[in-house]
Amino acid sequence: QVQLVESGGGLVQAGGSLRLSCVASGVAFSDYDMGWYRQAPGKEREWVCAISESGDNPRYSDSVKGRFTISRDNTKNAVYLQMDNLKPEDTAVYLCNARLQFYTAWGQGTQVTVSS
Repeated sequence: QVQLVESGGGLVQAGGSLRLSCVASGVAFSDYDMGWYRQAPGKEREWVCAISESGDNPRYSDSVKGRFTISRDNTKNAVYLQMDNLKPEDTAVYLCNARLQFYTAWGQGTQVTVSS
């Protein structure tokens, strides 16, 4: 069973940057497709981006494309989300996600707040 722990959230002004980290334990990390989701108050959970097991083929939602970058380090069992040019509408709890076939695991999330 996968345990995921996110970190790196915080309060930042619009136009600023944050880097989120998610560390996995309990599994062969390199077998898992990894992703980030976010959920703002009163809204549904939204897919943000994902990256394949090998680190190839990063995919992004249109709302973050060109501003966010997902990466992973399989030697550290970690996936990262570099967020640049942040906007107030990026404010949300950001959750790490691990997928392998029909199995999905979630972290507890880290809060990102962008002030205008």
